[in-house]
Amino acid sequence: MTTAFSDGADFWNKRFDTPDYIFGKSPNAYLEAQTQQYVKKGDSVLCVADGEGRNSVWLAKQGTQVDAFDLSEIALCKAIALAKEEGVQVQFSLASSDTWHWQPNRYDAVVAIFIQFADPVMRTRLFAQMVSTLKPGGVLIVQGYTPKQLVFKTGGPSILGHLYTEDMIRDLIGDLEIIDLCVYEKMLSEGPKHTGMSALLGLVARKLL
Repeated sequence: MTTAFSDGADFWNKRFDTPDYIFGKSPNAYLEAQTQQYVKKGDSVLCVADGEGRNSVWLAKQGTQVDAFDLSEIALCKAIALAKEEGVQVQFSLASSDTWHWQPNRYDAVVAIFIQFADPVMRTRLFAQMVSTLKPGGVLIVQGYTPKQLVFKTGGPSILGHLYTEDMIRDLIGDLEIIDLCVYEKMLSEGPKHTGMSALLGLVARKLL
C-alpha cells in the first residue's frame, strides 16, 4: 500500500525546506523531563530520525556523547547549523533507519521522538534494532502520538496504523523493563508543525542487565 512516506527522503526534504525549524529549536518536553532522571553526563546516546537536531543538540548540551541520523539532507544541514549555533558537537549522519549501521550493545540511551513515519512492518524492525543497540542497563525514550491525535489534528501522521497504543508499545519493546508508560493529552508548542492540544504516549524502558 502506498503511503505519504513511501518516498521518505523526498517527502522530508520538501517538508524541511524552509528557513524555520518546523519543530522548533527546543527539545521535546517529555525527553527533557526523562533525560534529567535517566541519562547522565558522559552517556552515549543515539537520536533516531533526528530531523533538524533540536533533541540531539540539547542532549549534547547536557554533556552526553550524541550520534544522530536522519534521511533528509536538508534537515541534517539545519541540525549541523543548530549545533554550531549552540557550540556543541554531535556526530550527525545521513541515513535512514534501514541504512543506519546498528551496532549491538552500543548506547546508554536511544531516543525516538515522533518517529511515526514507520508503517507496522518497518516499526517492528526499527524497534527491534533500537532495543538491540542498547547496552544492558541502557534506556529507550520514546514519544509519539496516539490514535486520538486524529481528532486533534495538531501534528503527526494522518494514518491510523502509524500511531501508538500502550499494547502496541509493550509488544514492540519485548523484554525491556518499563519504567514509565503513559498516555495523556497536553498542549504542545514545538514549532509550527507540533502546536496545539495533542494526544501523546511517552515511554521509558530499560534493557535488563
